[in-house]
Amino acid sequence: MEYVRFGSTGMKVSPICLGCMTYGSPKWREWVLDEQATRPFIKKALDLGINFFDTADMYSLGASEEVLGNTLLNMVPRDDVVIASKVFNPMGDKPNDKGLSRKHILKSIDASLKRLGTDYLDLYIIHRFDPETPIEETIEALDTVVRSGKARYIGASSMYAWQFMRMLSLQEQNGLAKFVSMQNHYNLIYREEEREMLPLCREMGIAVTPWSPLARGVLTGSRKNQTTRATTDTPAHGWYNHQAQEDAIVAAVEQVALARNIAPAHVALAWVNSRPGITSSIIGASKPHHLDDAIASLAVKLTAEEITILEAPYHPREIAGHE
Repeated sequence: MEYVRFGSTGMKVSPICLGCMTYGSPKWREWVLDEQATRPFIKKALDLGINFFDTADMYSLGASEEVLGNTLLNMVPRDDVVIASKVFNPMGDKPNDKGLSRKHILKSIDASLKRLGTDYLDLYIIHRFDPETPIEETIEALDTVVRSGKARYIGASSMYAWQFMRMLSLQEQNGLAKFVSMQNHYNLIYREEEREMLPLCREMGIAVTPWSPLARGVLTGSRKNQTTRATTDTPAHGWYNHQAQEDAIVAAVEQVALARNIAPAHVALAWVNSRPGITSSIIGASKPHHLDDAIASLAVKLTAEEITILEAPYHPREIAGHE
């Protein structure tokens, strides 16, 4: 495994990050794996050299963090891994159980640390932009989290580039801890981030950690297989519903994969990994081959001709994933 710098920080991460939404409690989503079923995937990830693990408080309503802490931190020293978690989405039905207020952030970081069984997070991410909370309040609360030692770095996730730039500017102006990463929606089927967000991140030295680099499995043929995840993932049904264009993109991936005699997942991930400014792609793994595919993709170097084939079917589309 060749580790890479996390944006402009000195922290090093694997170019594949194991996303842990798949792990937690099947009571939350039927495709989620419980702790016993999760353990082999965490061990295999470590054996393959993955040192970067991403979760969120809302995944299985906290159970994902508990499962990750119980498995990962019983296998490896805490300082050997990079753990990220997120805050924003509802954790209950009370009015202050969500969002990016100072009240919710400071409560949530303590709750996440307790569930994970660690004194600190390497990366604390705001899961979305909160239009109901003043930006100044949010960034000052995040600065408190960093200065208290509860998080080493802070990051952001899907939002408009102008929102991200405004937050970065206010952090700079006020001498506050600055975002070092952007976790955004990016894959061959959804490339709108290329317009503003990705150029902004390259200019500012921001690490980019794409979520859904395989388009929730669409780029691997999940629509043909009709897995439980594919048939019950309501958000994905909204993001990936441009059938004609998507079918053409999937066909292009399969064309390149067939010519190389490799799996479509290798090709789709290799394309994301090859894009300028991409730091570490977040992949989910519910079957053993998912991790093997992710690691194998790192060795695939696409030619200019193959990239042209893969990108040709794309047409501009509406923003998806900010909700």
